[in-house]
Amino acid sequence: MQKPKLVYTTFIRSTPKKTWDAISNPKFTRQYWAGLANVSDWKKGSKWEHTTKENEVWITGKVVECIPAKRLVLTWADPDDLKDKSRVTFEIEKIENMVCLTVTHDQFKAGSKMAGKVSWGWPRVLSSLKSFLATNWNWRGQFFKNRRVASATIRLRRRGNRFQSLSTGIHHV
Repeated sequence: MQKPKLVYTTFIRSTPKKTWDAISNPKFTRQYWAGLANVSDWKKGSKWEHTTKENEVWITGKVVECIPAKRLVLTWADPDDLKDKSRVTFEIEKIENMVCLTVTHDQFKAGSKMAGKVSWGWPRVLSSLKSFLATNWNWRGQFFKNRRVASATIRLRRRGNRFQSLSTGIHHV
């Protein structure tokens, strides 16, 4: 049986430092990652945890590699099933006035339950991260400065098999 390798690439109008901070700073991760925080000192070999506001640990692991604003490699496991361990790699690359963020989740154990859980979770988290960094908006419909959004519109134009953003509008309450 072949083990899955999940790779997600997104381009964000941001800087490597802001993208890094959004991934590694609990104050920011709570804003776009469903209220959860990534907590660690981000040194190689250190423990890291994905926690709720009540400090309940949802995911745990170790920091395998850390190059701030460039690359972060973590082990990833449910604290109730530490044997079902996998690996997540965040790679941040500056491209002109934006960032290319590639997240790779791999090294799943054979028969891993985690692969199924994260395969739908990563697209949602990364979409929310992109919105958070590009517009200070998070998936809960709130602005970073606690302003409510009545609606958001995005106009797209199809170009072959791709879409080009023409404009975005965020309408305040």
